[in-house]
Amino acid sequence: MTTTAPAFTGSRANRGSWLALAVIGLAQLLVIVDMTIVSIALPAIQQELGMSDTGRQWVITGYTLAFGGLLLLGGRLADRLGRKNTLIVGALGFAIASAIGGAAPSAETLIAARVGQGAFAALLAPSAISLLTLIFTAPRERAKAFGIFSAIMMSGAALGLLAGGALTEYLDWRWCLYINLPIAIVAAVAGRYLLPNVEAHRRTRLDWLSGLLGSAGIVALVYALSEAATSGFGSGLVLGPLGVAVLLLACFVLRQARAANPLLPLRVVTERSRAAAFLTVAIAAFGMFGMFLFLTYQMQAIMGYGALRAGIAFLPLVAANVLMSTQVTGRLAARTGPRPLLITGLLLLAAAMLMLTWLTPESSYLGLLLPAELLLGLGAGLAMPTVLNAATTGVAASESGVASAFITTSQQVGASLGTALLNTIAAGATASVVGGGVAAATVHGFATASGWAAGILAVGAVGVGLLFRAPAPATVAP
Repeated sequence: MTTTAPAFTGSRANRGSWLALAVIGLAQLLVIVDMTIVSIALPAIQQELGMSDTGRQWVITGYTLAFGGLLLLGGRLADRLGRKNTLIVGALGFAIASAIGGAAPSAETLIAARVGQGAFAALLAPSAISLLTLIFTAPRERAKAFGIFSAIMMSGAALGLLAGGALTEYLDWRWCLYINLPIAIVAAVAGRYLLPNVEAHRRTRLDWLSGLLGSAGIVALVYALSEAATSGFGSGLVLGPLGVAVLLLACFVLRQARAANPLLPLRVVTERSRAAAFLTVAIAAFGMFGMFLFLTYQMQAIMGYGALRAGIAFLPLVAANVLMSTQVTGRLAARTGPRPLLITGLLLLAAAMLMLTWLTPESSYLGLLLPAELLLGLGAGLAMPTVLNAATTGVAASESGVASAFITTSQQVGASLGTALLNTIAAGATASVVGGGVAAATVHGFATASGWAAGILAVGAVGVGLLFRAPAPATVAP
């Protein structure tokens, strides 16, 4: 039976909408924080469970493969079954997987739990963004809601580092997983009562062949990029999966063009303004995750910061991002439109990476790292709310889930590519240094890769500017 689609009405409208946003933001925080909260605890996990270096990496890779590979299918399930239902199921499933991971007696159990977290996150994330687009329709409130939500998205990674450092240092690494339980349960219970019953398009058939092709293709791509970070792009372990990914994704695209009920209707991604938004989020993630990688190593390995101190050092980035996302971007968007904000946001990210080309072992936090963080926070705070708005404008209600999923898919692929490519460039530059010590060679690698990242972000800003055009008229939902 198809649910009706009431938003909030009467005097409850404003209050109900913002309470719903609080629930959606809490659910999204689970997904974003979990990308980094476990990373900082990996040394403690490896020691207690007796994991090899390869096994340790699968604690991260297992999550990202399941998450990235199942996002499109999760988005389509949200369209079909109702976004409120899939958000609640995703949050509860995430809680169960987190409990299993926290109690894991072995490496194998922990990795399986992380795969489970990724799978339920792939159901939860597109449900959250889709609900947001359907609840907030008035331009001013929509811009404000997207600003708050993007602040959660872009700041969650830094908050994960802070929480992970504190929990690992003062409690135990297992609390990096247990902490998800109360958050997920509150999100699910509050969602049951505070989220509106938006329409479920049960007539939308699921194309399971497309789901298999798309999921397998993205898994192969993310795996290849993850492996490239340690083995290099010339390795057979990278080239093999990369070739498989290209083949599977090509078949997926052909299937979408011909299928009566495609998993990802090509009109969702080929409209120029939306394509520019998807490109923006991919390029922003490319630079942002590269910067997190370099700054984390710089603080801990070179500057001697502990895990908690390194997490605290990222807080100015969070503050700059929240300020820009919630107080500035919405006001600017009403005056300038999306295109200048997307371009400027990427250029600010490029400027942040350009600053890191000056890194040396003697670089200070206040003199270099802090200004770079502030630029990153401001750039992401300018670009990401605009991305959410541009990528979901004009999308049919029956396709909002899969469109929302493609935002996160673009972010996931961009982050994986950035981590792999920039790590490879840094390793090559480090190896080329003769003399000067290990620290100097390592930091030279970071600085070199940062220069490449700055160039790619700047070129991406030009590409987005050329691609973007005024949003298409809203599509009438079938």
